[in-house]
Amino acid sequence: MEPSDLRRAVEAGRVTASELGLQVDDVVVIHDSDRVALRLLPCDVLARVAPSGDRADAAFEVEVARRLARVGAPVAELDPRVEPRVHVRDGFAVSFWTYYEPVGPGIAPADYADALMRHHAALRRIDPTDLAAPHFTDRVAGALRVVNDRERSPELAESDRRLLSTTLGELGAAIGADTAGDQLLHGEPHQDNLLHTGRGPLFIDLATCCRGPVEFDLAHAPEDVARHYAGADHELVHRCRAVDWAMFSAWRWRRDDQLPDRDHWRVAGLDLVRAALDRCGRG
Repeated sequence: MEPSDLRRAVEAGRVTASELGLQVDDVVVIHDSDRVALRLLPCDVLARVAPSGDRADAAFEVEVARRLARVGAPVAELDPRVEPRVHVRDGFAVSFWTYYEPVGPGIAPADYADALMRHHAALRRIDPTDLAAPHFTDRVAGALRVVNDRERSPELAESDRRLLSTTLGELGAAIGADTAGDQLLHGEPHQDNLLHTGRGPLFIDLATCCRGPVEFDLAHAPEDVARHYAGADHELVHRCRAVDWAMFSAWRWRRDDQLPDRDHWRVAGLDLVRAALDRCGRG
């Protein structure tokens, strides 16, 4: 966020927590992007603060978290001391989560795969008709609209625009055409969304929940993880990875994207798309 918006977001999180009876003497910014994550002390709560325009996404994330907690999924849970809902203050949507202290140097591929398999098993216990999760192709279509709209992505070179448009439009449609193995997914279970905690690996950022093949999730994880995931279609993982990197690149080329180190990721993202296409024979 812009510095002025970040200050307002921190204050919105602090004041909302205080009004709910949580003691807040200090606020630590854990993550700062289009939305922020704040550690509130000494109550030790994680507040997620997003622009109020993203209230629907925040509410969806809270609902997904509630349902997954009931079926024992390996996910970060909402803080039990406050009502599980989104609070709106000063143009921001605020939700409150349990804070988990990170432990250990990292998560081994086999443990990562085990956590993802358990997460997928828990998601299969949720009736998809009760949860309005989009299909992953809806997200692909959103990225494609950014690529095809020169006003929204004015700095994207035409050759790179064609690369992303073809990858998202043609390869995304080809993957989405076979829905036989679709189920509810995390949506973006990459390394930054998997915490190594004293309770074991726990997934966060549940607003990306969508429907599709498990290989779409595996494509977000480190490559070694798929080797430990029973029954994975590795060729499909490679194709999904190309589409995933194309979506990532599309978001980075948005005129208003606020990801830290965006200029680096604009270049690196395109390189990763090309490498992924070469890997699956579509370079």
